[in-house]
Amino acid sequence: MNNLEMRVCGDPILRTECTPVEKIDAELLHTLDTMVEMMRAQSGVGLAAPQVGITKRFLVMMTPDDEKVFKMINPKIISRSEKTCIMEEGCLSVLGGDNLPVYANVSRPESVVVEWTDENGQQLSAEMSGVPARIVQHETDHLNGVLFIDYLSGARREMVMRKVRRHKK
Repeated sequence: MNNLEMRVCGDPILRTECTPVEKIDAELLHTLDTMVEMMRAQSGVGLAAPQVGITKRFLVMMTPDDEKVFKMINPKIISRSEKTCIMEEGCLSVLGGDNLPVYANVSRPESVVVEWTDENGQQLSAEMSGVPARIVQHETDHLNGVLFIDYLSGARREMVMRKVRRHKK
């Protein structure tokens, strides 16, 4: 797991359903720390294992307001609010011609309850709303092979993908 490399749109690993983490070991802990560094270096607020080429169920995320970092192993969203909201989303794996994330408005539940195991093996759960709820939904989607562009209408998705294709040239 040591040589982590950002994967971008078009890489089949981003469409792979990840398998659960069986044990927390030194390699996993090192990978989580490296992912936090990568996320911060790219001014991101979340990074999921498949984005760095690993098909296991774990992610890191940071709440933008207080910069609290969560290292979530086998996260699972157990409930979603009926009330939704639209917010702009971008992704470190969906880049435009300028090598920066492409953004689009996405509708998602306003709040969620998520359960996960932390790096110390503790079972945790939290209700998240607003931006943190958005981040955890976006990142857990990655663990299921789903990208935020999958929520866009055909025309809007095509506009985003035109920008992504410019990145690849």
